[in-house]
Formats: sequence, structure tokens, C-alpha cells
Amino acid sequence: MATKGWAGKIAHVDLTIKEVRIIESDPYVEWLGGHGLASALFWDFCEDKTVKPFDPENLIVVAANPLSGTLVPTAGARVEITGIGAFADHEWYTRSSMGGRIAGGMKRAGFDAFMVTGVSEEPVWINVVDGEITFEDASKWWGSEKDAWGIQKDIMGQLTGGARDDEWYTVPGSKRKTLIRPAVMCIPPICERLGRVGGIMHDANHIAAQTGFGAVWGSKKLKAVSFTGTQTFAIADPTELLALRREVYLKRDYKIDRPDEVPYDPFVEYHQYNIPGQGNVMECLDYLPHRPEACEGCPTACRSIFPDSLGNESYCVVMAWGRGSEDTAETGRKNADILNRHGINAWEVGTPAYVYSLYKRGLAGPGKKIDTLDLDFTKVGTHEFSARLLEMMIKREGLGNELADGLARAAHAWGTWDEDSTTGELTHPQWGYGEHYSPQVETDWSFGSIFGERDINEHSFNHWIYWMPMATIKLLGIPPLLTAEDLVDTISRTANGLDPRCWDYSEENCFSDYRRECVYYYRHWTRVWEQSLTFCDWGWAGERINMNDPYKDYFIDLDDYGCRFYTAVTGLPLTKTQSYEIGRRIWNLDKAIWTLQGRHRDDEVFANYVYERPNPEDGLYPMYLDGEWVYASGKGRVLDRDKFEKFKGRYYEREGWDPETGWPTRAALENLGLASVADALEEAGKLGDDHGKPQPEKAAWQLAEDDAN
Repeated sequence: MATKGWAGKIAHVDLTIKEVRIIESDPYVEWLGGHGLASALFWDFCEDKTVKPFDPENLIVVAANPLSGTLVPTAGARVEITGIGAFADHEWYTRSSMGGRIAGGMKRAGFDAFMVTGVSEEPVWINVVDGEITFEDASKWWGSEKDAWGIQKDIMGQLTGGARDDEWYTVPGSKRKTLIRPAVMCIPPICERLGRVGGIMHDANHIAAQTGFGAVWGSKKLKAVSFTGTQTFAIADPTELLALRREVYLKRDYKIDRPDEVPYDPFVEYHQYNIPGQGNVMECLDYLPHRPEACEGCPTACRSIFPDSLGNESYCVVMAWGRGSEDTAETGRKNADILNRHGINAWEVGTPAYVYSLYKRGLAGPGKKIDTLDLDFTKVGTHEFSARLLEMMIKREGLGNELADGLARAAHAWGTWDEDSTTGELTHPQWGYGEHYSPQVETDWSFGSIFGERDINEHSFNHWIYWMPMATIKLLGIPPLLTAEDLVDTISRTANGLDPRCWDYSEENCFSDYRRECVYYYRHWTRVWEQSLTFCDWGWAGERINMNDPYKDYFIDLDDYGCRFYTAVTGLPLTKTQSYEIGRRIWNLDKAIWTLQGRHRDDEVFANYVYERPNPEDGLYPMYLDGEWVYASGKGRVLDRDKFEKFKGRYYEREGWDPETGWPTRAALENLGLASVADALEEAGKLGDDHGKPQPEKAAWQLAEDDAN
């Protein structure tokens, strides 16, 4: 019998020989699900971890978790996707995620995870229905220009017999009926052409986009995977689950019938207050009728559906891509419509500006090496310009051929990378990913990214240390919700007792042991709570401070709630300390995979501009200056190269890795129950030397919980 919360089965699909192998889930329960499950499966079933993204043996894993398909707030919908990614430079083992309805759909279809390897001779669509997996012909879509929305509609229509969304339909091959639409993942045409900025699409705007997995599916000739089903799984304590959901809702979520409880004008940061249907769309769209849209099981419903469909479910930079200074909201919605339908990574948001820069510098133009074809530069900032530029990328025409692989790769191909990544014309600080926040100031973000394999894209602390003071002081001109001292104290409590100085963003503290401890905690925390148990980056982790409390008791122990939800679903005990140790175990397994791929400490360096060009952003962060906490700017700061190199070695030591190579040591891996991983590294000649040093001491937050227990 499967562990409660688990469907009990994992599918391993080999496209080359059209074979499906079913694996029991129970041996993997210790990895919690999501990213932990996916990394464990990749380790066990990808025989050669050094393969390239488009190699047939690359293994892509889509993993749910025991909370998937349940009513655990913000955790019931997301899947984690891992494999060798095609976007980053270098092409490390990497991760992406997707919300919507995929996780619950996969569980209802009878599986906890879905793995795919090999390459099909002909375009294929994998159809999963109530535990049965079939291979369907996808030739009618391959080579056509039908977008991802059209493909999903075709597949859902075929599976439901054309039933409307509000109509019952009979599940294919069964007498069972359901109202729940099939959950479909598919790739758009740019991925057939191996465009690395293309993503795997689901519904209107759930896109696994930042890792190039769509292009990997394209290399495998895998057009789509659909999940349809009526399978069930057991919940250990449904009464406790519902009670916890109600408790969290009453504490944290915006009440549509009690709007006066919002602490101040939420215009700038709608998502901060969970206002249904608003989300983080970078604009006030109140002039448009729209309805809220939620991921499965989520009480927040942060996204919007519009009558004309333009910009449906769009979030953040999707609405900012290619906008000029006039008519920004409507231009953003129209551009978002193309990005959504064609599954393009909108975080390459600087694409139009960089193309215009190349044109103004005389490096790009019609008929030149960087060929702009008929692109009309008098219309930069308009929808017409953006639509043509995106069309060139989708079809890989002119300079769109290189841009389809991302700005960093394009710059390498054009010979502009060395200069532009030094001057800051291109702000891609690590692994070819665009700058998210100042890498010289918000170092918990940038260090986490460089020690990992991609831009981390995690807002669980950023939301408060950056956006709260910016939204209030800079944009609204009103006092912040919390003073700098109250903010770091509250965050420290939510981070299970880290010293408040861990959140000091002053230049003096940039390379301190406080910052090291912050990065150490953060990397392990997200591997569990955001990426394995898949609590939403905005709707759960981003709401780390309980701003909806009418008595202004802003502290909320999210990790404790997470442990209680996990136990209510599975019946298994989980403490906060155990969760962080599981996160450390997952992080170390990932590090071992990167090490086998050839990762060395010498690879973990930022682009030159991070060290040489003064930071131009005048953001506000909590800083401890002259003996007091204030909100201050890091404008003009550069990252000291030598100090970072020394910090890097100290961080490796904190993890128990070899400071000279960055490789995990046997002692560190065996301490985490990963002796076989250490054996594999030793066999490959890539096991780190611990230089006779003892394992790192436990952190303060670990010791505190040990004492409590």
C-alpha cells in the first residue's frame, strides 16, 4: 500500500523503444517529493550524468509530491521539472517548476512522477489516462504554426469528446465521468526548432521556461504529455488538513468581504495582499473586466482572465516585455499574448533593448552580420516592433536565429559578449541568466545563483527586504510597514532564529559569516519548502510576514505550518530541523551531479560587470550603519573579486566541501546518508578533500530546535 499522500507509482518512459516501466514510489518517500524526488530519480536512472541537453539519454523528470492535489494552500498544484537544461551556459543539471493543474492532474492519472528519456523517430504525444500510458501520433502539429493554446485545446477536445468546461465527460477507455479537464503540457513551434528560450506550456501562462526544457522535448520529438484521471490517494488526517487550511486562511489571506484590513494602499504590490484577480501584473488593470484565476487548491487566485484573452494569467515581466513609454498596459497585454501562446521565456526581458542598442551602435541592421531583416526601429516600444521581433525568434529568421537561444548565447555568437558583459550593456551576471536584482547588493540572491546553476528566482525574503521599502518609501512616499530593525527581527524569527545581521545588506557585511549563514540556510530551505513540497514562491514563501493580521502581530511560523500540513497529509512526522537537513541532502546531491558534469570552483564566477561597473540601481535595503538599522541604498557598489573568492572558500567549508575545488567530500556526503554518491565521485576522480577538517558545526537555528526537542 502506498504511503498516504502518494499515488504510489512513477512512470519511466523510453521514447526510443516506446517502453513504459512502472516504479514503486515508496522507496523515494524520504526525498519528500518534487525536487528531492526528481533529483533522486535522475541520480538513479540517468546512467551518464555528463550527457548534453539534446542527447537522447538526457532524463527529464516531472515530479509532484504528497501535497499535490490536496487543499494545502499554494502547495497543491506545482510540479518540479529537472534534467540537463539547454538554456544556461554552462548546461548544468537544473530545475524549473510549473503551477496550474499539472500536479493534481498527474496524481489523478495515477502517478507521483513522470520520467522521459530517449528520442522518438516520429513526433509523439504521450497520453496518460487512469494509470495507462499510450503513445499518440503528433505529426499533425509538428511543423505547423499552431501555438501552444491551440495544441492544448485540440488534445483536451479529443479527450473530453468536445465537452464544455462545465460539462461531465466520460474518461477515455472507462465508464467513469469527471468534470475535471485533462491537464496538458506541450511545446510550441520554437521548441521544435530547438529554441532554448522556448518553454513547456500548460494552460494560458504556466510555463517551465527558464531552463530550455522545451527545446529538450523538441530534441526528443515529444510534443505533449496529457494527464486525465479519476484516481484517488489516501490522506492521513483530512479533518486536521481542513482545520489547518482554515486557520492559515483566516490569518494570512485577503478577505474580499473585509477589505479594510489591508494595512495601506496596495496599488504597487497587489500580490502582497493576495487580492483575488490582481496578482503581480506590473500595472493597474482595473479599467478592464476580469475574473480571478487560481492554481489548483489555492485560496489566493492571484492571476487574471480577461474577456479578450490578451495577457491571461500573465505575471510580472510577461507584461513588461517590449513595452515603450506610451500605452504600456495594452502594449504589455498584447506582447504577453504572443509570449504566452508561444511559450517564450519572458525573463529575457532585455531582448528588445539590446537589439536596439546593437542597431544604434551600427552592429546590427538589414543585411549586416547581425541581420535585422525588415525590423522597423522607428517603432521600438510598440506592439508592432515586438510582434515582428518575436516572430523572427519563433521562426529563427535573421538575428532571431541567435536570439532564440537567449541573449547571452546570441552575444557569444555575435562576438559582443566580452565587451558588453564588462560594461554592463548586457547584465547577465551568472550562467547566462538576466540580472534579477543587484548582484552586488542583494547577495543572498546572487550568491545563491552562482553556487547553484541558474538564477534562483526565489522571492521568499526578497519580497520584504527589497519590495516592501521600495513600494512604500520610493513609490508611494509613505512610511514602511515595518522599520528596518523590526523587519530584520521579524524575518529572523520566520527564518527560525538566524541572527538579524544575516539580513544586513551593507557593504561591510557583504562577505561576513552572517551573510554566509544566510546563504547556507536559504539554499537548504528553498530546496524543501519551495521546490520539493512546492509551496508557492509568492503565495506562501513570499508571504513570510503576516501583514494581514489586524493586531499587527506580523510573525508567522511558515515552516511549522508546513510540517503540520505534511503530517496531516502523510501521517509521517516532520520537524523544521529535519526539513532543513533534507534540504541540505538534496542540495548536496545536486552538487554531486554538477561535480560529475565537470563543475569546479573556478566556474563559479560572475560576469565582469559585477566586479567592475558600479551598481546603478538606487534600491533600498535594510542595513546596519553606524550602530543602527536603516533603509539605505547600495548604489555605486561593485563586488570585490578577491573578497568574493575568499568568501566562496568559506562557504564551501560551511557546506563541508573542499574549499580548493568546491567538490563535496566523503565526510559531508556520508553525514547525509549519501555514501554511494561519494563512491561515484571517487570513482570519477572528483571527490573533494576535507583536509582533515571536522564537519561543520550546527547552525544556531539547528541547535535551538535540538534544545527544544
